[in-house]
Formats: sequence, structure tokens, C-alpha cells
Amino acid sequence: MSDRAPVREDGNGMTDAVVTQAMPDGEQAAGSDPAAEGGRATGGEPVAGGAPPTEGAPPTGNEPVAGNERVADAVVPNDRYDEDDHPRFALVPAAYVLLRRQAPRDPWTGGTGRRGLPPGPGAPGSDEVLLQLRQNTGYRDGFWACAAAGHVEEGESVVEAAVREAAEELGVTVDPADLRPVTVLHRGEPGGPAVEQRVDFFFETTRWQGTPRILEPEKTADLAWVPLAEPPVSLVPHEAVVLDAVRVRDAGGRDVPPLMTLGFSDGRGGAA
Repeated sequence: MSDRAPVREDGNGMTDAVVTQAMPDGEQAAGSDPAAEGGRATGGEPVAGGAPPTEGAPPTGNEPVAGNERVADAVVPNDRYDEDDHPRFALVPAAYVLLRRQAPRDPWTGGTGRRGLPPGPGAPGSDEVLLQLRQNTGYRDGFWACAAAGHVEEGESVVEAAVREAAEELGVTVDPADLRPVTVLHRGEPGGPAVEQRVDFFFETTRWQGTPRILEPEKTADLAWVPLAEPPVSLVPHEAVVLDAVRVRDAGGRDVPPLMTLGFSDGRGGAA
């Protein structure tokens, strides 16, 4: 590892409230019984027409107030579901980060080659996106894909997942404020396996610290800056849908839809 401090790049150089009703002095609520010998009513006395509370009986909402908070179970019902009693359809969330830059004059040497890509970088000044070539993952191996992407882990937001994936896969630090949302892609196979029911959050950025490099060689065969206008043919299909929408937007076409779908018949998956 280098001893140099990372350089920030811009992509061009690499209570629940308790309510009480006031009563006139000397009066008491009908049917209530104040505490012994002039003591004040506590709220635990029998109500009109009712019997005294029975020990061990479930809470009714008339329990004594302590420190302006009722017994938790009497005020706030349990808002957690037992997953065994309430089976629900679930989506697998993932974060994708598109690192963007304008092609420099000097070729980039961070990858190992350009397998399946046009020879050489794009023309200086052209828009490029960083892609990785997948291998040994069990899914679309031999296809190019976003250089940083992965599942959202328990306890983290999708933004935190995007930042983490960029660091783990490429060794770069991305400020969450520099992540621009691109779109949300809901894709699935109706009636298919649970693992194929997905929701993908795409971000793009032109600012990061450090130089992108392969940190997971067992899963990444190559890393390359690719002209956005000339994407590889062997691009992971659902990522190709989003990159095509970005290309159309950058060429002066319509904006990328904030929500896209793939695998359904609602007609929201294209980038015409």
C-alpha cells in the first residue's frame, strides 16, 4: 500500500400525553371514592358502575399514572410482528455506485486489460463509467458490471451500503453527500425464487478519494473505464437498462425515471 495520503478526485483526473379533567374544588367524579381520610383520588379507585381492579387482570387503560407515564403495555400496543405468524413477501435490497469521469488524455492503468471492450480509452473528454468484469460469483460471470455494488446489510442504510461497497471493492472513499441518486429499479421473476425478487438503488458520483483498484481479485477479473456511449455487449442485463437510461439523459434525452421496473408487464423498464 502507498504511504501517500489519498487525494480527493473529481472524476476528471482520476409520551404519550396523559389528559386529566379538572373538577371544581370539593367535588369528585360520580361513583368515585377518594383515598382514605381526605386523601386525593389517585386514579386507581373503582369507576362508576364497575368493580375494583382485580389482581392479575389485563390492563384496561385506567391504571395508575406514575411519573406521567402509564404502564407501557397499557399505553403503547406491541407494534412488532412475529414473523412466523405473519409471513410476508420480501425484496432483496442492493446498492450500486456508478463512478463517472471525463476521459483523460493519458491511458488508465488501473485494470488488467480490456477484455470484451473496444481497444483503448474513450476520446479525451468523453464520458466514462468504471466497470468490473465478474468472475467466480455464480451470477453473470464473464459479464461487465458496475465497479462497486452489493447487498445492503442488516442495520445499514442503502447510502451506507453504497459507501461501504466502494471502499471494499475499489479502495476509494466516497462522501455520502457526493452520491447522486439515479433511480430505483424493482426487478423480479413473478412466481420465481425469492433470491430473484430485488430492489436496486443506483447512485452516481464524480468525486471520491483514492485511486480505484481491484481489491477482490477472486471475484473481479478486470476493471476498466468504459465510454458511456459504447458500453460492452456483455453487460449485466438489468444494469444495462439503467446505464442506457443514463446515456439517453446525458445525450439530451429524457431524464432517468426515478422508478424503473424489470421483469413485469407495467411498461416502466425502458429508457426511450
